[in-house]
Amino acid sequence: MNIYIMTDIEGISGIYTRDQVVPGSSRFGEGRDYMTRDINACVEACKAAGAEKVFVRDCHGGSYSVLWDKLSPLADYYICGDTGEDRFCGVAECDGVILLGYHAMAGTFAGVLEHSMSSVRIQNYYINGIPSGEVAIDAGILGDMGKPVIMVSGDDKVCAETKGLLPWAVTAEVKKGTGTYGAMLLPMEKAHKLIYDKTVEAVKSLQNAKPLVFEKPIHFWVELAERNSLPGMCGKNYIRIIDGRTFETVGDTMKEAFFRSL
Repeated sequence: MNIYIMTDIEGISGIYTRDQVVPGSSRFGEGRDYMTRDINACVEACKAAGAEKVFVRDCHGGSYSVLWDKLSPLADYYICGDTGEDRFCGVAECDGVILLGYHAMAGTFAGVLEHSMSSVRIQNYYINGIPSGEVAIDAGILGDMGKPVIMVSGDDKVCAETKGLLPWAVTAEVKKGTGTYGAMLLPMEKAHKLIYDKTVEAVKSLQNAKPLVFEKPIHFWVELAERNSLPGMCGKNYIRIIDGRTFETVGDTMKEAFFRSL
């Protein structure tokens, strides 16, 4: 049994403000440290629960957030940097996926650092007409590959979003959102123990998890934030303009529909 850990930073324990997640900001080093610590707790729990191999993908921003010299040696691979359109590089060898440090979709009330892929460019995403965020997109990409999401960690808002979408998934609520830039945080040791315990639970109950497969073809709507440009149409018969800020892409898989929107 092999486990894949896909990481973001906004849902990491101890994270509650923009300066902790934006490269070059005054507290980004702090955010990188917290992210590394959450990863280590998760990796160690995967191995304790019986995982033979553990793959970890740093997927925040430009994929250079982890502190490599402080990462647990128990993982088999840390995947960093550019992987092109292979969002889950290495996942073919894995049986289940953990989404560690994820956040609620754009527009979620009091979701810590809520957004969908880009807070600057994207107002909303819709999958087959349903408002969706990064949990849904990634679970859908994985589902088409036959890979189930077994656990999600983050604030109370993303945990609720996950339960509505993936009722079989284990959730690790490391904080409660009080606003976009505010949270009630668990103390560090309690947060790491929660991640550890929930990871063990998720890995040991892997057989109960199911891949999330959306009805095909995928109709992926993108509503842009104000004054962002609609995509060019030349040679792109898979794009349909809905209005001055919204367009649709269609794909035979979640991955195809999503990457056609970028």
